[in-house]
Amino acid sequence: MELVFLALLMVLMATALGSGFPVAFALPGSAILTIGTAALAGYLFAGDPSAYFAQGGPVQWLTAGVTNFRGIYWEVERDTLIAIPLFVFMGIMLQRSKIAEDLLMAMAQLFGPIPGGLGISVVFVGALLAATTGIVGATVVAMGLISLPVMRRNNYSNALATGTIAASGTLGQIIPPSIVLIILADQLASAVDQASGARKTLYKQTTGEFSMPSEFDVVSTSAGDMFMGAFIPGLVLVGAYMLFILVVALLRPHLAPPVPFEGKYDARFALRMLMTLAPPLTLILVVLGSIIMGVATVNQAGAIGAVGATIMAGARLYQGRRGAYLPAALGAVSVIAMLAILSVSPINVKRISTDQDVIALILVSIAVAGFVVSVIWSGWRVYLVDDSLRGVMVETAKTTSLVFIILLGAAMLTAAFRAFGGEDLVRDFLTSLPGGFWTQFIIVMLVIFILGFFLDFIEIAVVVVPIVAPILLTDPSANITAVWLGVMIGLNIQTSFLTPPFGFALFYLRGVAPAAVKTVEMYKGVIAFICLQLIALAIVGASPSLVNYLPNRISLTAETAPPPRNPRLQFCLEQNVFAQYRDRETEIRDAIGRARALDIGILPRKFEKATETALDKAARTFKLLEGIRNARAIVESQIGAYRPLHSEVRLIQRRMTGIDTETKELKRLARLLGETPKEQAEKREMRERAESIAAEREALQAQIPAHWQSEYEKFRVLQKAEEKALKAYRRNVDEAYEPIGELVKIIAGVDRLAALDPELMALTQLVTSGDPAEGVEKLAAAAKAVGAVAGTGKIKSNLTGARRALRAKTPDRDKALKKLGQALKIYREELAWRQRAKVELLAGLEAYEAAIRDTIGIRLQSRLPREMALDLASCTAEHRDISLHF
Repeated sequence: MELVFLALLMVLMATALGSGFPVAFALPGSAILTIGTAALAGYLFAGDPSAYFAQGGPVQWLTAGVTNFRGIYWEVERDTLIAIPLFVFMGIMLQRSKIAEDLLMAMAQLFGPIPGGLGISVVFVGALLAATTGIVGATVVAMGLISLPVMRRNNYSNALATGTIAASGTLGQIIPPSIVLIILADQLASAVDQASGARKTLYKQTTGEFSMPSEFDVVSTSAGDMFMGAFIPGLVLVGAYMLFILVVALLRPHLAPPVPFEGKYDARFALRMLMTLAPPLTLILVVLGSIIMGVATVNQAGAIGAVGATIMAGARLYQGRRGAYLPAALGAVSVIAMLAILSVSPINVKRISTDQDVIALILVSIAVAGFVVSVIWSGWRVYLVDDSLRGVMVETAKTTSLVFIILLGAAMLTAAFRAFGGEDLVRDFLTSLPGGFWTQFIIVMLVIFILGFFLDFIEIAVVVVPIVAPILLTDPSANITAVWLGVMIGLNIQTSFLTPPFGFALFYLRGVAPAAVKTVEMYKGVIAFICLQLIALAIVGASPSLVNYLPNRISLTAETAPPPRNPRLQFCLEQNVFAQYRDRETEIRDAIGRARALDIGILPRKFEKATETALDKAARTFKLLEGIRNARAIVESQIGAYRPLHSEVRLIQRRMTGIDTETKELKRLARLLGETPKEQAEKREMRERAESIAAEREALQAQIPAHWQSEYEKFRVLQKAEEKALKAYRRNVDEAYEPIGELVKIIAGVDRLAALDPELMALTQLVTSGDPAEGVEKLAAAAKAVGAVAGTGKIKSNLTGARRALRAKTPDRDKALKKLGQALKIYREELAWRQRAKVELLAGLEAYEAAIRDTIGIRLQSRLPREMALDLASCTAEHRDISLHF
């Protein structure tokens, strides 16, 4: 019966959408009606409102959608959707400021004389508007009103002209900042959580181990990652559009003839180009640059963009009047002043201690005040000119409300879909397909492409993605990242604006195109661009690094980059380091030999023994590497024969798991039925179905080769041997570097320790006869100063003990003097050997530490060297098959 109500849900939704009923109400309405009907049918025919639900009951699923949606606001980590109204405001503000008109006229003059130049200028402007506004409707309408008459007047083909304008307008869906990317990031965040749980369950089922290594977990995403991931694919699409128009113009010049520029290409023209391009390029640089550099989150970048757009609009709407650029100039000067002051004197309000800090704070406050005045001044101008500010605010509220209401409705629809077992049905269908992940992925992409003919991008993103994304992300054979999946879906969804009959870009363009341009010509014109989008989709699908590299690079080179010991980095890190061992083995061995020749006998016994052990372990590294290579070679020699068997058996087992799930559900439903003749008949049908699928399960079980278990155990033994060799290597190199690194820090800090001598020597007199309160204060300061030097734990501990004795209700000077005496004794001993070691050992130890830092010692560094970070960004950008570990 669940399938009946699942079909009813789909029919109701399709009917509502097809009849033109608002999407915001069609989605939740379909869910509520179907859940209510199922509950009523269950109550009337089975005596239980929950009888016809795959799991749970009507109340649970009616509240599930709202509960899931409220989680977006109540969970601190999920603040992605806050960026939507900010970027919408930015886009509408720029659209009202007539920036599109300026760009189109300037680019037409610049590119017009080359073949297809007008079309190329439209694509270029579409890309710039996409990176600043991201509002498809506004972009298409603006370019349709301005460019289409010019292109037709210069004998451009109607089909090519309209196709170029419509396709360029849709670039805002994939070039950041993009609303669809923000929505996809939010939907994928939940999908990643589900996929992570499913992958851990799969690992436990297949290996019998309770804990899955974190390096095998699903890689999550964020709106910032989605923006960076979509950046290069967006440029690929822009390049494809431009190249297509140029080729068409060269092969068939009559379709896109060049348009001569009647003016001169002189300094005045260059200045006009600069003044036209500077505002949007500055905004792009500030918004995307702040995200790339890690200066701002996506939400903060959205706020920056909204403020920047307001300042730009204030200048543009007053163009031609006296003082038109004053607010913008004031804002620019204020920002430059703030950056200059902060570069010279970083400000922390809680730590203002010097006159320089006070002066810097006052100057920055003045600059901030100037910037605030600039924003208010610009906003007031926008308010005065045609009441633009009010219009922007109203449109932003409408658009944002539309998005959020659809999200709420989609959450309820998805809950209803799961209530009737739709998610399990889709999962079972996809996982049972031959061909593995890529068959599943192609079918999902095909379904999304077909849905694009009828549904809007928001509907596809919030209805389809939560259902299929967890299934695709769980698969360990592809091991895809959520960023790549999101960008692929975003590229696919982009076609929904161009595909007839409901391509919204076509509707927008039809509304402003003259009657002489036939609708059929518009449909013909977009076909080539749809094909280009599909080609771009195939290119990105075949080259995951186009998506993954930039987010990985930003992550690994940022100030907050993960340390080299991060489990996710180990595979690529060891690839890099093992290559260095191969190329630098002689150099590293020589460095170890020189370190052994140092006279470490002058060190305290503890450090001497630790150094000897560390050098022995460093020399042992190459033996362990040989063991890893041998173990890995054995595993790789068996993979060719083992992988087909593994894939075959795991597919059979997934089908058997699906049957087990269905059997449990049949038993649950049978228990709910009563003793009436009709219910008894239903029980018999369920029993027959259970017997049928049980026989099917036995048949599947029989298909598992008899030698599977033995082959699996043999391969696991080989994998365990490789894992053991890797763990031994990692433990060895950590223990080989850590004592050396610590010793270098200790010896290098001897001058700082010696500088404390006067302060420490003065403590004896203070503790003996001075004021106890002053003594406590000085001892605390001395303990803090000593603690800042490496390897001074015992000295600090005794100083702290002296401070406690002196701070007691009745100060114990004798105990304080005893503790202080112990601290000074240890201090003198430490100072003596460290000063000698600095002269005789430090240079040699530093040279050795530098020689092994990026190989043996790389795991214990706080961050990766830049060149290694870039190499790892490239390595981690490729998807790695980890299915043989499951």
